Amino acid sequence: MTLELQPENFSIRAQKWWTPEKIKKLMGEKNYTITPLNAPQLLRSLGLLNSDASMSPDSVKKFIQINHMFNLLEEHFAELIKRHKVVRILDAGCGKSYLTFLLAWCFKEKWNHTAEIIGVDTNTKIINDCKQRAQNLGFADVLKFETASLFTYKWTHEKRPNAVIALHACDTATDMALALAIKEKADFIAVAPCCQAELARKWKENKISHPLTPVFNTPQVRREIAAQFTDMFRISLTRANGYEVTATEFVPSTHTPKNRLLTCIRRGNNLETAEKEFASMKDHLGGATILLEELLQKESI
Repeated sequence: MTLELQPENFSIRAQKWWTPEKIKKLMGEKNYTITPLNAPQLLRSLGLLNSDASMSPDSVKKFIQINHMFNLLEEHFAELIKRHKVVRILDAGCGKSYLTFLLAWCFKEKWNHTAEIIGVDTNTKIINDCKQRAQNLGFADVLKFETASLFTYKWTHEKRPNAVIALHACDTATDMALALAIKEKADFIAVAPCCQAELARKWKENKISHPLTPVFNTPQVRREIAAQFTDMFRISLTRANGYEVTATEFVPSTHTPKNRLLTCIRRGNNLETAEKEFASMKDHLGGATILLEELLQKESI
């Protein structure tokens, strides 16, 4: 590490760059948890701050996105802190782990609470990069990363995860994350689905006569409607397995169209009405299902 990029020097540089006027322009009236002033090294490590401590327009969008998502989730993690001496979190399909690193920072710097956070992804290079960043930031005691597929990943640790998050896990990876979380009876689940293509593929192959045949045969409409019903299937199945589920927009659609966040709180009792709602929806939509139903049946949860 060069002298100019050592933590203490970069922090001084960030303090000088981010004047009150620049902070006001960046954050407006928002009260973000992570800022260039209180966590410059973290934001630099995530690639959101340049070497001179400035922030590019694309980085500003990502900065706003991860802070806004954290604000939506913070109360849930605060509740877990009240209930557990050690909060165990699985980031399923962690990718570059923006939110994961933000959580690690909060547990160490803001909450001063013991946590064990594991990020899992199939991309070995990304996992190795995350391991190195965790080491450089001094987060290795909180953050661990593993290369694995969600389809075969098993939670092998002594105690169950208290929370499972899966942000932009593509297509059926979201179903795998939900099935794992439900099987392990995680207290809290947060998923932001994207690229919901499975149901659309099945509708395309549907050759039966059906009132929705015009939808099935119109690619752009088929993709959009299938994505909406995929998430409704997920909501109903998760509710049926004992969770209270809330769907919310976590980022304005001007930033990204992939902006639905499902937050799920375990209540413990399976909900028969949700099972019936799912079965009815599936029947009315031609009988095609999603991987989540198959995984939940397979695991016999």
